Amino acid sequence: MKILIVLTSHSDLGKTGEKTGFWIEEFATPFYVLQDNDAEITIASPLGGQPPVDPKSELPESQTLATRRFYSDIEAIEQVAHTHKLSEIKYDEYDAVFYPGGHGPLWDLANDKDSIALIENFYSNNKPIAFVCHAPAALINVKREDGSHLVAGKDVTGFSNSEEEAVQLTDIVPFMLETELKRLGASYSKGTDWLSYVKQDGVLITGQNPASSEEVALKLLASLIKKK
Repeated sequence: MKILIVLTSHSDLGKTGEKTGFWIEEFATPFYVLQDNDAEITIASPLGGQPPVDPKSELPESQTLATRRFYSDIEAIEQVAHTHKLSEIKYDEYDAVFYPGGHGPLWDLANDKDSIALIENFYSNNKPIAFVCHAPAALINVKREDGSHLVAGKDVTGFSNSEEEAVQLTDIVPFMLETELKRLGASYSKGTDWLSYVKQDGVLITGQNPASSEEVALKLLASLIKKK
């Protein structure tokens, strides 16, 4: 099975002068869950090349077994450093797509035409699409073939307003993900802050926060195995 992982290319945390990007754990954990189950993984980003890493995801308290494995995995580090441009990805070559979070997707993947087209293509072809934490932001401009919002009426989750308040970024982010998903008609729900909470609605899989990354990856894997 061939799985595409899409990372953000956005590095500026609003106008704060601080940096953001993708959250390492939300990439590393699913990467190894999928790779260890014989998935062939390709990594892409809007700009290609080295995607920005959220500095806070590199702090000691943010480390896990998967991140420590990644830091010592030269091949994986090289793969991340040389991501493919999203515009050059051929959709029909992949069986599923996974989007890690970090705050970056709120700025670029939410509006990226190549990402939007990719998700619409995967969804219309009944291929699993999975998102964790802030990555469901990539869904907000995705439409079904009838022109309606893909998330409308769908059971979804994503980084909650209370979690955004806890990290004190409610006045920095371009939009509050929970609020936006609800505005678009999604059937949004959340679990306890910072604990794993995942929703699956057909081929659409979403996880609330970093703690949800493994469960999202496992559900993606199970969806692919079921389709075989």
